[in-house]
This record gives sequence, C-alpha cells and structure tokens, in this order.
Amino acid sequence: MFKKLMLAGSAVAMMVAGTAHASDTVKVGIVLTLTTPAAIIGKQMKAGFEVAYDHLGGQIAGKKLELIFEDDTFKPNIGKQKTEKLVKRDKVDFLTGYIWSHVLGASAPVGFKAGKIVISSNAGHSIFAGKKCNKNFFNAAWENMQTPMAMGQLLNKKNVKSIYVLAPNYAAGKQMITGVEKTFKGKIVGKELTPMSHKDWSAELSKIKAAKPDGVFVFYPGAWGPAFFTQYKQAGLSGKIPLYNVFSIDGANLPRFQKAKMDHLVGMINTGHWSPDLDNAANKRFVADFRKKYRNEYPAHYAAQAYDSLMMIAAAVEQSGGDPKNVDAVRSAMEQAKFASVRGPFKFGKNHFPIQNFYSREVVKDKDGTWMLNKRETVLKNHAPAMSSECKL
Repeated sequence: MFKKLMLAGSAVAMMVAGTAHASDTVKVGIVLTLTTPAAIIGKQMKAGFEVAYDHLGGQIAGKKLELIFEDDTFKPNIGKQKTEKLVKRDKVDFLTGYIWSHVLGASAPVGFKAGKIVISSNAGHSIFAGKKCNKNFFNAAWENMQTPMAMGQLLNKKNVKSIYVLAPNYAAGKQMITGVEKTFKGKIVGKELTPMSHKDWSAELSKIKAAKPDGVFVFYPGAWGPAFFTQYKQAGLSGKIPLYNVFSIDGANLPRFQKAKMDHLVGMINTGHWSPDLDNAANKRFVADFRKKYRNEYPAHYAAQAYDSLMMIAAAVEQSGGDPKNVDAVRSAMEQAKFASVRGPFKFGKNHFPIQNFYSREVVKDKDGTWMLNKRETVLKNHAPAMSSECKL
C-alpha cells in the first residue's frame, strides 16, 4: 500500500526536517496525476521519487532536498497551473514528473520561460525530440514512438502478417500508433483512436472479430488497460487472437490483474526500455528497496524513471559545483549523464532524449508466485528517437 498523501492545500510536499533557508535547499517540483483513476501511475512515480530521496539521504550536494508534489488531475490546464504555482510561489529549482504528453505540452513552456530545467519522468512527447527541442528540456524516459517501434520490429520477428491497432485519441496515443507503423512490415487491417472517456470497446471488438488479424496491438495505460483486457477476454478473443501491448501491463497494474485472476495475461508480451530484472547494481538496489518499502510490490517503469530523474538531478548539481541556480553549469553536467541509472549505462542524444536499448518482456510468475515482467531479448539496441536529426541544439 502506498503511503497516504499528505495534502497541504493542493500540494503534497515531502518537507525535510529543520527550517533551512532557500539557499540551503534544493527544491524539486513534481507534477503527477495523484487523483482520478490515472493515479495508479502517479502513485508509482511518487514512490520512485521517494526511494531516490531515501537513497540520497534527503540531501543534494550537502543541501537539504525538498520534493513538492502537485496533482494535475489528468488535465493539461491544471498541470499548467500547478507548474506556474511551483515556479512562482514555491520557487523550485527543477521541474519534473509529467506523466501525460498533453499535460507536458501545456506545462513545459512555463518552465522554459522561467529559465528552469524541465525533466520529463514519463511523457515522451515527440515535439520535444525534434524541431522543438529545448536546451532546458531533458527526458528521463523515451520518445513516444520508440517503444511501439520496438514492438513493430518484434512482430516482424514473430512473422505476424496483420494487426489491428487501438489507442486513446490524444498526442501519445497517436504517436504510439505512428511508431508501430514505422517498423511493422505487415498489414494494418484496422485502426481505432478511441475517446479518452472510452469505457466500452464492444464495437471495436466486433470489428476485430470480423477482421481476423494475426494480432492486436494496443496502447492503453493506467485505468484503460484493466477495462480493455477484461472486455477482450469477455469477447472470447483471448487465446484466439494474440494481444500485444506497450505501456499497458506493468508493475503498477499487475497486482490488480493478479488479484482479479486474469490468468490470460500471463505469458503476454510487451516491449520496453527497462525491466525489474535488469542485471546492474543500481537496479537491484532500487527494486529491492522499492519492494521493501511498498508491500513487496514490483516497481513499474514509471517508478524506475522517477528514480532516475531525481538521481540525475542530484548528480548534475553535485558535479556542477553544488549550486542548483547555476543553470548553465547544471545543464552541462546533466548532458554528461554521469549517474548510476537503473537501466545500466546511460547517455543522452543531442536532443536530451536517452539513447537506449528496448527489450521484449513477458508476464511471468516469480518464485513466490507474484506476477512480474521478465526481460526476454534486446529488440532495439542504442536506439535514438527517429526525429533526433531535426534538433538543432
């Protein structure tokens, strides 16, 4: 069970002990979705930040570390307002978090205008990887099209000849579909961009039955996933048409799936840049301490990215002389990415997006019977966003 959120007005703050002056404190503003059904992701990310905070001992470069959490309520306008509050009232040194591409798109310009470094811990909005890259923007996750590009490549390896694709109708959903289209060599026999309020897929599932594809590709993160996977089974499609996904099955919702005895998900394959069983020291420590802190649950990539975001900030401040307000020096240090990432070796491209591996992962049961994702093979190696060459930094 995640820690109960301690609300202070609209903010959730982890305050360090004592009454340090601002000059003795590194303030990090974190915008997440902490209410609505989408909070399943936000709570994972909050937990990841908390583990990083513990590992840092609540300090960066000898200064007190303060994390200020804000809830965007899954709305771009609220995310923008909370970002403005963090900049103007809280006077944070860094902005991070940001789960959703449409929230990031509305919020990041606020940080840029204020001269703040903005680190996306999840949203991989494609606009920031190409022509609209920004010297003060860093992505600690991925560009939206990369993970589905890995899935498209995996489908080719599996000799899948036709697929039906579905995703929510917003920036990331469109970019996920574009990603799989970029690499999949077979035929896409149907495409659905469903409303963000969508709860009933009966019409779409009927179309899938009629189309009889070799597989179905979906991007349904957060609360969409459990609803879609349940209806997919109820429609009699499980075991008949293989289901492939990105960002739809992970450590955040696997406990829910297991509790609901959705056994048809065991053995399902997805792609991603991280897995809880990656064999490096930082990841082993992170996963072990996350599970110890949060009722033995496995972290999702959301938590892993949040962890990396804060460790990245800490390393950049320390390596640039310890002054978080020296943005030029911190930015230069951050570009070097000299920190112990849960992904293993880590490097940024010139657009400040990671160049990294993408893996196929399978839903399995660990030795105790707990469902988890297990890495299978490297599908894309040292992969950079497709539009990286358009960035003029």
